[in-house]
Amino acid sequence: MIQIKEDLAIAENEIFFTASGAGGPGGQHVNKTSTRVTLWFDVKNSPSLSEDQKKRIAENLYTRINKNGLLRISAQRHRSQAANREQTVERFAELIAEALQEPAKRKKTRVPGRAKKRRLKEKKHRSRKKQLRSNPGPGENE
Repeated sequence: MIQIKEDLAIAENEIFFTASGAGGPGGQHVNKTSTRVTLWFDVKNSPSLSEDQKKRIAENLYTRINKNGLLRISAQRHRSQAANREQTVERFAELIAEALQEPAKRKKTRVPGRAKKRRLKEKKHRSRKKQLRSNPGPGENE
């Protein structure tokens, strides 16, 4: 079981891994080993998640979910497949926990009276400055 939050855990049989060759520098080791690990999780068909949780995950992690509803997380930092696998599981738990967090409610606030007065004063000042820049009309210059 992968513990996401106190009240949510996802069974390990719901995720699967694929391995591939990692990119970047590394010489012969990179060329002959498959150390990049990709974790796949079927968000749409997960029995561990409620419909609301699935919807929230889909909205918050839409860039990581393909059209089939599979969430993809990969790691290639470490030289061993086991370490990269562990890193993907940790990242998976973090991402799901973040995606399921409810957004903070907005507190209504008032604009202070002093700020309103300052804004109106500056607005009048700008208006007057622009009036002074304009060309005088016909007959006003005589």
